[in-house]
Amino acid sequence: MKRHTRRFPVFGMTMATLTLAATAPAAWAVKFPEAELFFELNDTEGDLGIHSSVDGPAWEELTITDPKKRTILSLRPEGRLRRQGLTQLFIESAEPTFDELAPEKFFRRFPEGPYVVRARTLDGGQLRSTVRPSHVMPARPGNIVVNGVPSAGCDVTPFPTVSAPVLVDWDAVTTSHPQIGKSGPVEIVRYQFFVAEQPDVSAFNVAVELPPSATQFEIPAEILALNTASTGFKYEIIATTASGNNTAVEACFTLVR
Repeated sequence: MKRHTRRFPVFGMTMATLTLAATAPAAWAVKFPEAELFFELNDTEGDLGIHSSVDGPAWEELTITDPKKRTILSLRPEGRLRRQGLTQLFIESAEPTFDELAPEKFFRRFPEGPYVVRARTLDGGQLRSTVRPSHVMPARPGNIVVNGVPSAGCDVTPFPTVSAPVLVDWDAVTTSHPQIGKSGPVEIVRYQFFVAEQPDVSAFNVAVELPPSATQFEIPAEILALNTASTGFKYEIIATTASGNNTAVEACFTLVR
């Protein structure tokens, strides 16, 4: 990542100009190379969360404010870490189930509108970006089949039984979610596919990003052969919109060795 520090000559500037700079520092702020704020829906588990990703030159203090100018995040490293500075940040909120926090209440908690991400860099500069998260969530990838067998949730046993090679197909996502969030046009920019051994899903064996035109993925035979003692697998398909919002669906299958 390239880091550039912009320096402005002050010779010959009038006192009025200096006063303006002192009273309106935001006018001199530089945008973050990356600043994102988006929502993620797990349509299988029934939960929502808010995520943020920020990247830029080394900073020593960062805040995010909501459309009502209330601070929702404030970070200030201390000691050696403050002197070193931070550059990259990814946060993911807790994701209580809808029994604990209904979607309507979640979206009232995080309304649409301008959220401002600000940071002070190590050399005293300012970073500032405005992001506008959307309440339009993509529909879940539907009509999922594994080797032609309809998918089943991981809480339904027995799992669908298939043999290698394992090909997972789904319908393209073209609409917003019919029940959660608000309706509106969606543009899918990518799909993500994850697969892990079941019941031990502490580490995913495969995490791959697919183009928006993708509607199937064949799980590599090498992954299925990593642990011959394991016959259960869990997979997840995530549809991502141009606004950054994600909708995920999970399912499981049993592999015949």
